[in-house]
Amino acid sequence: MQVNRCSENPIIQPADVPASQENFKVVGVFNAGVTRAGEEVVLLLRVAEMPISEDPNMVLAAVYDERKGRIVLREFSKKDKANDFSDPRLIIRGQETYLTSLSHFRVARSSDGIHFELDDNVSFGAGTDYESFGVEDPRISFIEGLYYISYVAVSGNGIVTALAATEDFRNFERKGIVFCPDNKDVVIFPERIGGKYYALHRPVSSLFSRQDMWVSRSPDLVSWGEHQRLMGVREGFWDEMKIGAGAVPVKTDQGWLEVYHGADRQNRYCLGAVLLNASQPWKVKARSDEPILGPEADYEREGFFGDVVFSCGLLYEQEMLKIYYGASDTSICYAEIGLKEVLDNLK
Repeated sequence: MQVNRCSENPIIQPADVPASQENFKVVGVFNAGVTRAGEEVVLLLRVAEMPISEDPNMVLAAVYDERKGRIVLREFSKKDKANDFSDPRLIIRGQETYLTSLSHFRVARSSDGIHFELDDNVSFGAGTDYESFGVEDPRISFIEGLYYISYVAVSGNGIVTALAATEDFRNFERKGIVFCPDNKDVVIFPERIGGKYYALHRPVSSLFSRQDMWVSRSPDLVSWGEHQRLMGVREGFWDEMKIGAGAVPVKTDQGWLEVYHGADRQNRYCLGAVLLNASQPWKVKARSDEPILGPEADYEREGFFGDVVFSCGLLYEQEMLKIYYGASDTSICYAEIGLKEVLDNLK
């Protein structure tokens, strides 16, 4: 498959983003939602920050404290054997888990889709007890005049999906939690189908270790039900361990095209595609046996969490899929793939 990676990749890197406060450093800018707003391309960037520890034997975790209305720091000693730092993203202590970074959203705007101007300040950050470990992986659906943002809220209560709305990407209104723990990778279809709203999501079964994609319906974008399993992982394929929705589905002449992510046993994340029935999006028409985009470039293979390409958004224009994706949980990259080539690759 012909993938045209931008020659300027990564187009946004941690060094391009100022930290939100002193004694913090930006360790990742990735997994951005994308939309067009007038003549501009708007990215809602996930910015991961890490507090700087002055003690080399101490690891700090930043946590939003709703009662205090601010971020507080917790200390974990590297000398304490009860602390597990084996995953660079996590601090595990007994039954408790903390994140080594705290994520917020930052708006970036561009006239050409490649060169972006970033807001200096946090556009949308942790603001509730359910977001005490940050907000992550926004997806943007433009529906009936409003931009709806489904995003992951992380806390000790679990991983949930919440919803917010905006008209201008300056003021945001929280709509609350729409999917209970543990559930993420929620994308909302950009129009009603048969009078109802539809969403793809990924619940996790700890008992059966399932991470499959499901589809749900809603009358109002807040109350979701009529859940159905859409598709699962495939033994021996690139998506054999976990899958999840990526970009907001694109409507084509052949049905809804969803670019999703999958991971194999080596935790290698790739992007693939699935074609859904236009009027019955719970029916799979075709699916890619091979990835349409995988980690091949150095910036996709090396980083904070390597061998990862992960998309939360794309633009469908001029018969092209213009994909914005996170590389190695570190930076934002851009690639173009022809729609026809993707569709021809589905089975």
